[in-house]
Order: sequence, then structure tokens, then C-alpha cells
Amino acid sequence: MNLTLKVWRQTGPNAKGKIETYDAKGIPTEASFLEMLDIVNERLIEKGDEPIHFDHDCREGICGSCSLTINGVPHSKERGTTTCQLHMRKFSENDTIWIEPFRANPFPVIRDLIVNRSAFDRIIAAGGYIDIRTGSSVDSNSVPIPKKDADTAFDAAACIGCGACVASCKNASAMLFVSAKISHLGHLPQGQPERNKRVLGMVRQMDAEGFGNCTNQYECEAACPKEISVDHIARMNRDYAKALLEEAFA
Repeated sequence: MNLTLKVWRQTGPNAKGKIETYDAKGIPTEASFLEMLDIVNERLIEKGDEPIHFDHDCREGICGSCSLTINGVPHSKERGTTTCQLHMRKFSENDTIWIEPFRANPFPVIRDLIVNRSAFDRIIAAGGYIDIRTGSSVDSNSVPIPKKDADTAFDAAACIGCGACVASCKNASAMLFVSAKISHLGHLPQGQPERNKRVLGMVRQMDAEGFGNCTNQYECEAACPKEISVDHIARMNRDYAKALLEEAFA
């Protein structure tokens, strides 16, 4: 398979970036998107050119590092798929592929296709720990949790923090990410004692990081590689309003 790549190149956070064109010839259809970039980089290195810098780790759709905007869509147009799980058979011969980093002010570009997503880490840290004594480890089935709550908590916990929700939103909102992290513990008995503290801390940190408000257009759910529901956002809003009232009258 022969392709043309239009790749965003930027030497540093304060440098001016630009799109550069590369030929990607003889790419196997069974290769993943990141393996395709590996092949292109090997050829660039052989010629003495600077390789394309991009982020990756597990390459199994778990870590969320492979955050690329492909043809204008975070992780590509394939639903429920991370960049590392995208295979070249989804493209056609002689296609032109545009590859850019996630675009959001809270995600500044470090170099080329790599962005700094440490804002997500600070939001998670603002949620704090479960600092009550939960006792020694017990059999999982001995804690009675309704199946609906357990399933919802598990779905929320599937969030890998890749940032596709932010990159897809015209306001760069992080509400799907934050609501998933809040909803995960909010559906479990272990998360109830600090429920108000958690939602207040994480939402306030989200605002401090400069993320925008929800647009209610649900692009975040469409772009999410784990297909996390926007229902979590509505739940977070209710929890936040309740926590604000209780804080005000405490």
C-alpha cells in the first residue's frame, strides 16, 4: 500500500509548527497505524532525517498514550478504536492521511505529535484518595453491590484518559473524562464517604486547568475509544450541585 502522509512537525513547545509531506510506500495492510509510522521513521533515520515524534506505550488500547488526530478526528473515524488499534486495511491505496496532535489549550504540544496531558493527572490528584479504613481484603462477592451499579462503575472505569473527548470538543471540555473518574467511585459503597469532596475537588481543578464547558453535542462520546456514555456527565452535574449546596449550608 502506498500512501501520502501530511504530518504536523514542531520542534518544541514554543516553536512554530507546520505540516510536512512524507511518502509511505509499501506499507503492509496488516500493519497498525503506529507500525506504519515506525516504518516511515526507520526510513527517515536511514536517510539521516529527524524521525516523527509520537507518543505510545502499551499498543493494546489500554494506556491512552497513542493520541493522534487522524484526518481531523481523534483516533480516526473508527468507533471504539484507539490509534494503536487502527490498522492500515481501513485505508485505501494512494490515500492522503493528515496526522496532527490533539488540539486543546490545556494540552500544549511538546514536540510534533506529542502533547502534555499532565492536566488530567492533576485533576485525578484533586479527587484525593479513599482515606477511610476499608478493612482487610475480602472476597469480592461478599460486598453486596447491585449489578446495575457494578456495571456502570466498570464502564466508567474503562476510561483510559487519552484525551480524545477534549480534542473532539469545540470548547475543549474535559467533562466526559472527569465525570467518568467521579462516576467510577460514585457507584460503589467505598466511594460514598468522600463523594462530595471528590466531585468538588475534581471539577474545580478541571476549571483551573482551563478546560471549557460541555457543548451538549456529544462529540466526546463519539470520539471516545471506550465509548463511555455522556450519561456520566449528567450524573456529575447532579453530584456537583448537591455538593455545592451541602458545602454552602455546612
